[in-house]
Amino acid sequence: MIELEVQALSATRDGLLIDVGKAVVASGFTLQRQRLVQDPHGVLMTLVVRGPARKQRALEVALEANERIISFEVTPFEDGPPKPHFAASRTFAREPAPLIKPAAEPVAAPTVVEPPKAVEPSVIPAVPAQPERQAPTPPPPLQQVPEPEPDPDFMFLLEPKSSPAPAPASVPVEPFVEMMPLEPDVEAVDKALPRLQFDYPRVFPALQKLEESVVAAAREPSLLLAGQRTGSWVFARDHGAATKLDLEEAIKRIGVPALSAVVEVEYKGEGLHIRNSPLCAPNGHSGCKFFSGYLEGLLGPALASGSLSIFEVCCRSYGADTCILAISE
Repeated sequence: MIELEVQALSATRDGLLIDVGKAVVASGFTLQRQRLVQDPHGVLMTLVVRGPARKQRALEVALEANERIISFEVTPFEDGPPKPHFAASRTFAREPAPLIKPAAEPVAAPTVVEPPKAVEPSVIPAVPAQPERQAPTPPPPLQQVPEPEPDPDFMFLLEPKSSPAPAPASVPVEPFVEMMPLEPDVEAVDKALPRLQFDYPRVFPALQKLEESVVAAAREPSLLLAGQRTGSWVFARDHGAATKLDLEEAIKRIGVPALSAVVEVEYKGEGLHIRNSPLCAPNGHSGCKFFSGYLEGLLGPALASGSLSIFEVCCRSYGADTCILAISE
């Protein structure tokens, strides 16, 4: 798996994250972080996505085909301070003030040096010769005093010399193995469904047991099936006689109230934000498939169009703050 940073420039902001998020998910990647900034050139979008390295080209092709994206760059993601956006408006420093040349100092007029006057001869008294000084004799060399040996009775007071710490052993990196998804374990889902309905809305203990009872490759398909059946059961129980609604009304009148009984959720227009999902622990497995299936079974019968599409845009198990589900017809 690799992490990539996508920087893109778009002319409009409304629905941009949902539109690009669908392309990211369809290319095999998961959106982990996102940021939208308004700029005089347009909307600056920065995404951090995670997925298989072999699908990077498919992601770039999907971004090139998106008509809302004017230009983009895809680079490996690096931890640290945010990287400047390639399309952000540049600010330039003011031109430096011209250097002021110092005024030339006045040149002093040359001075005329008078020749020295002749000195009259005079009798100079003779200086008595001084006796030659003898070189001082060097002092005798200092004898090095040997350090006293420690008393054997107090040897235990001496601090032992610390040996250098051993070099840390290298931890082998396990290669990433992409599992091919299997069909859902229908038998395990049928076994868990009565407990889900009996304990509803406290469904997470039964779902966690379901995850443990199936093989890893069938975990997400089994969560999706369990969510579809649970959502259909809730709709038949609480909204069986409801009239057909459009997508916006169905989400606000049926989807958000029903899902709020299970987990903390907020609808912001561009998608459903699920906070602190017990199925999506950080650095763990994503459990968003259950919520996608739950909404499919809950909202599908209530829509007048009869069509529903749900994408897992990002998940807190991959480092995102919240799990976001994009819903469209």
